[in-house]
Amino acid sequence: MAGPLEGIRVVELGVWVAGPATGGILADWGADVVKIEPPAGDPARTFGRMLGVTDDVSPPFEMDNRSKRSIVLDLTTDDGRNSAFELLSSADVFVTNVRPGALRRLALDYETVVGINPGLIYGLITGYGLTGPDADRAAYDVAAFWSRAGLAHLLTVPGHPPPFQRGGMGDHAVGMTLAAAICAALIARARTGTGQLVTTSLYRQGAYTVSFDLNTFLLTGHPIAIGQRESMGNPCMNNYTAGDGRRFWVVGLEGERHWPPLCRVVGHPEWLTDPRFAQPRARAANAVELIGRLDEIFATKSLDEWAEVFAREPDFFWSPINTVEDVIADEQFHAGGGVVYVPDGDGGVPMVATPVDFHGTPWEPRWTAPGLGEHTDEVLAELRSGRSS
Repeated sequence: MAGPLEGIRVVELGVWVAGPATGGILADWGADVVKIEPPAGDPARTFGRMLGVTDDVSPPFEMDNRSKRSIVLDLTTDDGRNSAFELLSSADVFVTNVRPGALRRLALDYETVVGINPGLIYGLITGYGLTGPDADRAAYDVAAFWSRAGLAHLLTVPGHPPPFQRGGMGDHAVGMTLAAAICAALIARARTGTGQLVTTSLYRQGAYTVSFDLNTFLLTGHPIAIGQRESMGNPCMNNYTAGDGRRFWVVGLEGERHWPPLCRVVGHPEWLTDPRFAQPRARAANAVELIGRLDEIFATKSLDEWAEVFAREPDFFWSPINTVEDVIADEQFHAGGGVVYVPDGDGGVPMVATPVDFHGTPWEPRWTAPGLGEHTDEVLAELRSGRSS
């Protein structure tokens, strides 16, 4: 159960979330990931205190750093850098989200490292890219992914302040992107025999996330309007509230296919021939009235009661709007592999699984996140053994 990347050696110099998320995905998939930390540790180890967790645990750090080995190196010293160079000389992959300027000062930039190991895949996450006026600008995902790339604006109800991003949303997305790119580069290396620099940025990830909007504007010059629930042009693609206060989303993207089932579940088959609602343009023109009628109807039953009605219409697509508690209690979340149990002593710690399964080379987590420098002696001994052999 080692996973598809068994035998791949990864060195990670990552802080906070994006770089460690990449390394965490590769570790889940079976790679041997050695995490270089400064003497003070990856600052993400403090997430637990920020979140008010009382014991000495950082749940987000555990998510992104399980199955890794931690080594403490002071990269501002010659000894620390030399140990890092030794690690990189035999590695397959280097993962980092440290800013390019800092990497150059540490002599861990791509041009230097490739001289040590020409076959290395060097995976780099930046805030804004390698070129341009903001190439070395600091960025968290709230800045580059959420704010600057347009997500916050596009998710803001007109006249209201923008919503807050949830922790690590952009970081985890860009981490998966870099993990995929590294795997592609490993395939290319198998063909060519040489490594390469592989880069992505939080800004590009954010732009790709809202590329539906950006590409529409590029090709037409017109933005897609930001919808408001009470006047959505397609009332079949909207959220509603059941009588018990629970919210759900009706997902009727295809008007001709999904409008008739909606009419039937709410008990108004006559709407199929009503000139106000029969055609998509008519529904858009009369959206406020139609949504108001639907609001009244959906308020007459609890969501569980509506779920029974919805189940009788196979072409009626919908989803509950779940809370975190709802997701954890959802049978399908567990049945679909959403939780893994990470070995920890005699038991297992439940954690969220990375979202890929390999049915020929399945993976499983090997251990919880390492203590700061837990494997320093072990990894340095491996380096000394390599020199002596």
